[in-house]
Amino acid sequence: MKVVIFCGGMGTRLREYSEDIPKPLVPIGYRPILWHVMRYYAHYGHKDFILCLGYKAHKIKEYFLNYNEALANDFTLTAGQKDIHQAQTDIHDWNITFVDTGLKSNVGTRLALAKKYLEGEEMFLANYSDGLTNLDLGKMVSEFEATDKVGAFVCSVPSQSFHVVQIDEKRSVKKIQYVRDANIIVNGGYFVLRKSIFDYMNFGEELVLEPFQRLIDKDLLLGFRHDGFWAMDTFKEQQELTDLYNSGQAPWEVWKKKDVVEAEEAEAALSVRAGKQP
Repeated sequence: MKVVIFCGGMGTRLREYSEDIPKPLVPIGYRPILWHVMRYYAHYGHKDFILCLGYKAHKIKEYFLNYNEALANDFTLTAGQKDIHQAQTDIHDWNITFVDTGLKSNVGTRLALAKKYLEGEEMFLANYSDGLTNLDLGKMVSEFEATDKVGAFVCSVPSQSFHVVQIDEKRSVKKIQYVRDANIIVNGGYFVLRKSIFDYMNFGEELVLEPFQRLIDKDLLLGFRHDGFWAMDTFKEQQELTDLYNSGQAPWEVWKKKDVVEAEEAEAALSVRAGKQP
């Protein structure tokens, strides 16, 4: 399925970076967060991307036009440093369509402007460009396919640190509790949509407001609760994610688990052929 990623926001909550680069290019380790989101989808076999651009769109285009896999992967130089042999590759089999969807467009408008690139797609995926998770996407998609719903998205516990307050009509405080203990879940993105979503949209509307409300009215919207890892919205979280990445314990790097398993299986096979115990 094609993956629409909304990359046009101003990123005001990451202003430390957004003066120079758009929010999707804020780095996590060697690569921008947008790459991590796309690599997650590629792990599940979805490698045809539509990037809805806006703020500093040229920066995102330049990143991929000048992408150098050797800067973040193992490689070998031979022939007097004239030939580079990649130990692995990242984006060689990705298709990326860059769509200018306006500087101040909302998510619904950006999706509407990307519609022409979704011709022939019965279902497609969509997401914000700043959310990382270890959600089992394959399970979510298969469960959605088995329904007649038009849309679905991930519902997660807020990743930010703040307190939820309850007051009465006299402004007396009745309760204060940490948001993670308040059983509040928020829109975490990772949308799965059928093409009929466009029948419920009017141009200029915000996707999760009017269109989703129409789906709710007809019981055509699913929410998948995910209590696992989900994060990225503030500068503080960017630092925390970088620490996780640098420690080799990034929960969203689900593709690395597959690499480890395949490496172990290959090593075991070699041991058997050599007459050794796996």
